[in-house]
Amino acid sequence: MLLPQLKEREFRFRLALRMGLPIFGLALAFTSNTLINLNENIQMAYYFGLVMLLVFSIYFFLFIIYNGFDERITEIVSKTFTRDYLYKYINKEIKKHKEYTLVLVNIENLSDINNRYGIKNGDKVLYSVIEHLNNYFLEKKITNYPIGHIKAGDYIIGLRGSKEEYINLIDMLSLKCSEFQVEDIEVSISISSTDTMFSRDLNHLVDNLFELQEKNKYKKSLLPCAGINPNDLESYVKDAIKSESLFITSQDIFEDDKLIMRECSFRLESKNSKLMYPKTYMKVINRLGLALQYDLMILEKSLILFKDSKERFALSISPSSLRNYKFFLRTKELLSEYTHPTIVFVLSEVEYYSHTERFNTTLQLFRELGVEIAIDRLGSLHSSFLYLRELEIDIVRFDSSYTKKIENEKYMGILKGLNMMAQERGLKTWMRMLENSELKSHANDLGINYVQGKELAQLIQINKEKI
Repeated sequence: MLLPQLKEREFRFRLALRMGLPIFGLALAFTSNTLINLNENIQMAYYFGLVMLLVFSIYFFLFIIYNGFDERITEIVSKTFTRDYLYKYINKEIKKHKEYTLVLVNIENLSDINNRYGIKNGDKVLYSVIEHLNNYFLEKKITNYPIGHIKAGDYIIGLRGSKEEYINLIDMLSLKCSEFQVEDIEVSISISSTDTMFSRDLNHLVDNLFELQEKNKYKKSLLPCAGINPNDLESYVKDAIKSESLFITSQDIFEDDKLIMRECSFRLESKNSKLMYPKTYMKVINRLGLALQYDLMILEKSLILFKDSKERFALSISPSSLRNYKFFLRTKELLSEYTHPTIVFVLSEVEYYSHTERFNTTLQLFRELGVEIAIDRLGSLHSSFLYLRELEIDIVRFDSSYTKKIENEKYMGILKGLNMMAQERGLKTWMRMLENSELKSHANDLGINYVQGKELAQLIQINKEKI
């Protein structure tokens, strides 16, 4: 039996004891009453107190029953801990033990299983995977370990000891799960692990697990500032935004060998002058709810930098900020305050935003202010293709992976089709990271409008005194 199930039984038993306390109280009261009656007459105050005890006992009894139905420590389907209880349990474990390891088990194709085979079969897969994991750990003589559901097909297991102690065990588990099936349903499972050597903060450990999961999935690191302790990273980001400490670079963009636009890139600078890159600090900014503040900061800094420029300038803005009316109002104020060339807001979003009509209406408000809208990573993100179809925009930028493989016939064919489709809609197309003359030549042959890269112009650091 899993530890969550044992804990659920203990919880229900304690709840039953608490439910029985009023009954024990009443029994004690009536016993006392009987004993008193044998010796002397009882005053009215005693009867009043007895009635009040009865009323409050019934209320307490019903209250406990009601809350007992609301409060659960295990999930119905997987029989594992709920996320809230798992966090409480593991936090206690981390405080008790110097070394502690967390293992993330992800059912990668759960959504596909639910769609293809139905939710009931999806539930069966969830339970079967947990059963499979439990059997494996029992074979290894590991019992009473916490396991809980985090989200969707993600489960976290807690193990006492360092990650090094479990390397072989986890590797073997990954092999055992590589061809796992439930009846005729193929289940794709990925496993990653971390320990308290990384951090003793549970939230940072969980974030690290998901970052490692992405790293394993795409075979690339998402932590370019791995030298920064995660506990320090949050404070660095807060301080950098508060002090508006930015390291800014720009790169020229050309159309028919004519400079027509510049793109701004930003990095935050910490107190110790260490530069933090966007794919590290944007996760922290989103978690801290600072995306709107950050986007407004880079917009204002860019307007100051390019107030005397004749060329357009582009900067990446979070889609969530673009959908925030406060961002629109502040943008309107800034545009009226500064003399400026045309601004291009570049947006990309992994998760598709389904309320596209509302999103489109908001984007048109920006376009009425003279702002152009560009969709990034076309050809890679599913959401970018859908936005190309559903939103009224001005520019599309192809994913950089196509630049690297532009000489491949398959990639060339896809690019040609996407470029033609976009231009037929009256949109400008944009390709970056053209690092040599051959890549630039291929882009020109395809008829791509805007080209950018080291072959055309180097990245330029912008002098801080300007802002």
